[in-house]
Amino acid sequence: MKIIAVNKSASFEYFIEEKYEAGVVLEGSEVKSLRAGKASLGECFCEVRGGEVYVKNMHIAIYDKSGAFSTRDSRRDRKLLLHKQEIHKIVGRVHERGYTLVPLKLYFKDALVKMEVALCRGKHTYDKKQALKARDVKRDTDRMIKDMI
Repeated sequence: MKIIAVNKSASFEYFIEEKYEAGVVLEGSEVKSLRAGKASLGECFCEVRGGEVYVKNMHIAIYDKSGAFSTRDSRRDRKLLLHKQEIHKIVGRVHERGYTLVPLKLYFKDALVKMEVALCRGKHTYDKKQALKARDVKRDTDRMIKDMI
């Protein structure tokens, strides 16, 4: 499994509840660009429309050697491939208050491009401060242990 891109801010901004693996509908030039590692999950998000799940605003750079065949937008909507039961479960949870579907990771599984999406609840500012505090304490203890050894 080769990881292409990771959404680092997702674990800081959200409590991750359930994870799903979804296929992504792409064009050939987009896959070649992904093999070069030219993708970003920074500002992307998932949306459910008409019983299908789409990832919006995911940036995949236009493949430079494709010439006139790459007329698509680099931030177009891309369909995610999930089982029907998973989509129904996600729709039910997203309509609840506070839940959202967030892309976490984009990777190759054998020759296929997969995306890990998660059902998440948003964190409050005090939760984020506690996470920063716990990270600092862990870093300090690791330094002390390293100095003792």
